[in-house]
Amino acid sequence: MVSLSVNVNKIATLRNSRGGTQPSVIDAVRVCVDAGAPGITVHPRADERHIRRTDVFEVAAFLADRRGVEFNIEGDPRPDLLEMVREVRPTQCTLVPVMPGEITSQAGWPIDTPSALSGVVEELRKHGVRVSLFIEPEEAAVRWAASLGANRVELYTEPFAHAFAQGRAPGEGSFRRYVEAAEVAHDLGIGINAGHDLDLNNLVLFRTLPHLDEVSIGHALMTHALYVGLDRAVRDYLAACASPSA
Repeated sequence: MVSLSVNVNKIATLRNSRGGTQPSVIDAVRVCVDAGAPGITVHPRADERHIRRTDVFEVAAFLADRRGVEFNIEGDPRPDLLEMVREVRPTQCTLVPVMPGEITSQAGWPIDTPSALSGVVEELRKHGVRVSLFIEPEEAAVRWAASLGANRVELYTEPFAHAFAQGRAPGEGSFRRYVEAAEVAHDLGIGINAGHDLDLNNLVLFRTLPHLDEVSIGHALMTHALYVGLDRAVRDYLAACASPSA
C-alpha cells in the first residue's frame, strides 16, 4: 500500500483568514492520525501565509507520541527553515524550489541548481532526517538528485493530473513518463514520493506507479473534507492509495 501523508496547510490558511486559533491545526492533525493517516506534511513558507513556525513545533510535539506516524516538512532551503528542521528533526524534509510570488509549487528543481544544495542534503542526513528532492519526472532530474545524495525524490505530478483530466488516454501517456523516472530512481536506490494535484480520481492510475513509497496530498483532500468531513476524507484517500487487491 502506498503511504499517505496529509498536508494540513489549508487548515492553517483558513485559520489565518480570520485570525485567532480556529480551525486548529493540531485538532486537524489529530483527526487525520486517528483516521489512520501514516504521515503529516506541512510547508512553512517564509511569509507564514498558512503554516507558521509555531505550528511546526506544535505538530512535532504532538506526533512525538504517535509512533509510526511520519512528519514531513517541505520548503525551500532558506536559513530559517533549515534551522527549524535541525531543531525539530522530522522524519523527512522535502526540499522544493520556490518562485517569487507563486501561490503553490510550480515546478521541480532545475538540474542546473548550484551544487551547494548537496551540502544541505548531507547536513540534514547527518541529523537523521530523510531528504527528498522535488523534481520533474525526468531521468536527468532523478540522476541529479542521486548525485546530491538524496534519499528520495518527490515527483511533481501536476502535469499528470492535468493530462488525466483530459481523458484516460492523455493520462496514461503522461503516466509513462513517471514510470520511466520511477524505474531509474529505483535502480539508483532512491525512494519515490509524489505530489501535487493528486485526487480520488487520478489516484486510481497513479497508485500503480512502480516502487511508489508515498503521496503527499492536501488541497484535494481538504476540499473533499468540506463535504464529507475530515475523518471520512482521510479514510477515502487511504482507500484510494491501496491497491485493488489490498
